[in-house]
Amino acid sequence: MEPGPLTAASSPAKRTFLEKLGLHRRELRAWALYDLANSAFVTVIITAIFPIYYGKVASAGIPPQTAEYRFSMTTTVAMIVIAILAPLLGALADFSPIKKRMIGIFLSLGVVSVALMFFIERGNWMLALVLFFISNFAANGSFVFYDALLPHLASDEEMDRVSTAGYALGYIGGGLLLALNLAWITKPEAFGFPHGPNLTPAQESFPVRAAFLSVAVWWALFSIPLFRQVKEPPVRLEPNESRGQAPLKVAFTRLGETFRELKTFRNAFLMLIAFLIYNDGIGTIIRMAALYGSGIGIPDSAMISAILITQFVGVPFAFLFGSLAAKIGSKQSIFLGLVVYTLISVVGYFMKTSVHFLVLAILVGMVQGGTQALSRSLFASLIPRHKAGEFFGFFAVVEKFAGIIGPLVFGAMIVMTGSSRSAILSVIGFFLVGGIILCFVNVTEGQRAARAAEAGLKEALKET
Repeated sequence: MEPGPLTAASSPAKRTFLEKLGLHRRELRAWALYDLANSAFVTVIITAIFPIYYGKVASAGIPPQTAEYRFSMTTTVAMIVIAILAPLLGALADFSPIKKRMIGIFLSLGVVSVALMFFIERGNWMLALVLFFISNFAANGSFVFYDALLPHLASDEEMDRVSTAGYALGYIGGGLLLALNLAWITKPEAFGFPHGPNLTPAQESFPVRAAFLSVAVWWALFSIPLFRQVKEPPVRLEPNESRGQAPLKVAFTRLGETFRELKTFRNAFLMLIAFLIYNDGIGTIIRMAALYGSGIGIPDSAMISAILITQFVGVPFAFLFGSLAAKIGSKQSIFLGLVVYTLISVVGYFMKTSVHFLVLAILVGMVQGGTQALSRSLFASLIPRHKAGEFFGFFAVVEKFAGIIGPLVFGAMIVMTGSSRSAILSVIGFFLVGGIILCFVNVTEGQRAARAAEAGLKEALKET
């Protein structure tokens, strides 16, 4: 029995504080803590410290434009690989109860690759890119199965709040670890790290490399509650399936069926297309912000401090988006986020000082978590629960291709124009087109179709 969807929701007037946050059951809190765990990787490795270290240390002696191009291309290839595998893995996880096991496999690969970043020193740009590729692949692979657990744990009425709670905890986790990392990078003597004049290159980079090691420990530690307290959701076989069938063969068959069913679940399909496009812009800003700021002369300390502020601004605003969705709907709340992201692109184009970067970072913190969390929960409400792995496999494809197209366009614009300013301004087109397609998503109709499919499967299983 699946506890979340079958539990009656409290009326808004009687909700406790934890219910309002979406953290009122033990399994929901354990699920959300994985956001706190992996956000250390997203914040420190993808967004803040690693891109700067890669550009200044690992790529020392290489022209900045070449370093940026290699970084964006590595991101692109990693996203392509997981995009190819995600649907098949999702279909396999809906036939066999392996969602948590797959999270564990990808988690282990990610933790090991991030820990090995400790050994990246001056000029080791190839090692840096290889480990960045592996860790990106691993983290995004785990997200496929993590997201697929959401509709099994939360009811339709709970999903927006639970999803945004996960993002809020993610901001807390990423912010706390980044603050600690920033403290020992700027004041290494307070932590007993090498400091002072006449340091060797390895000693000088030790605090930053220790930050990479801390991400691995943090990621592993805060993942434990998910494995201890979240039950593996039961799988529901189709009437023509049996346990004795070869899992991979069934997975391929299911994959083809789900692809065809995307036409049946029209609103889920439209949501996928809209998300593909507007998340392209969001992902590009997240991944390229530090390199962009460094390229136009923003001091490293100012960028890291601004990104740290983003984390803590994001906590209340992620929860706020969950409450806002309950009042005006998740779709309308996403629209609001896209409007702010358009403003962010304009600010980025004119950005010249550290103050400008700080303003941009605050704006990102206000909408990043809420927009992405509500996109996840809105899609989850538009699909049948017994095929969550398969549909979130396609969701992962869309999400990863968003990570492919954006950095690819960003890199191409740099090559064509010789400047990253035009690249950041071009991101507005993604928000505009994605928002237009989102207009055609009928949420009520989509949720009705998903619940009808669940009821239809139950009836078919009774008859057999």
